[in-house]
Amino acid sequence: MDFSLLLVVAVALTGLIWLLDIVWWRPARHRKLAEVEAGTTEGLEESARERALKEPWPVDYARSFFPVLLVVLLLRSFLVEPFQIPSGSMRPTLEVGDFILVNKYAYGLRLPVTHDRIIEVGEPQRGDVMVFRFPSEPSVNFIKRVVGLPGDTLRYEDKQLYINGEPVPKRLLDETPATAPGEWLLEEQLGESSHRIYNNPRDPGPRVREVVVPEGHYFTMGDNRDHSNDSRYWGFVPEENVVGRAFAVWMHWDGGLPSFTQIRRIH
Repeated sequence: MDFSLLLVVAVALTGLIWLLDIVWWRPARHRKLAEVEAGTTEGLEESARERALKEPWPVDYARSFFPVLLVVLLLRSFLVEPFQIPSGSMRPTLEVGDFILVNKYAYGLRLPVTHDRIIEVGEPQRGDVMVFRFPSEPSVNFIKRVVGLPGDTLRYEDKQLYINGEPVPKRLLDETPATAPGEWLLEEQLGESSHRIYNNPRDPGPRVREVVVPEGHYFTMGDNRDHSNDSRYWGFVPEENVVGRAFAVWMHWDGGLPSFTQIRRIH
């Protein structure tokens, strides 16, 4: 189900009903009231006046919901959109059940439904946590970290990421993290982004031979390196599939009581 399409249809429908009422139906009700008043020698009772001017229920609902739906559409399409994290591919940065906020403005303004970019603002940067539509199934949203920009040469082997021939710096923080038994917790420096990742020292993991990121595409990886379905398996993310940059966690819910903690920035 495309929520953006449903929202656009709802805004268009409620707006059309409200416009028709302003242009045709409301003047018709006032004309009817004037005709009734002109045909009687006594003033109309207040209840009769209210009945003559009463809005049909579709108009009443449209007038109430159109402004709200329009604001939601504008905010969701051009500024900020909420998402929920469904998998552990971005641990330890993001946990299953985290509700995140995504900046839709950071990478340019796009039209809802068609996703055409109408105003260029910025481009994804190395280290950004990016939401995008999965290339082989655009109705599904993915969230990964941008590791390769257009024109970059990448290689990944023996748990080490190389960008343009240089190994990406990382250091071991914990060989036995309590939150991820069997994994190593490391800190990685990717561009200006310093973030934590998990690696399984006993799993050889995938190997990516040297590849060049095509123009208009990005190479992404999950922070949970050995448990992430990312560009190492299915390739590059086209620019037109980009949704926005994740910048904050505002709630966590794993099936129990929701946890409304202080908003946490995503690095």
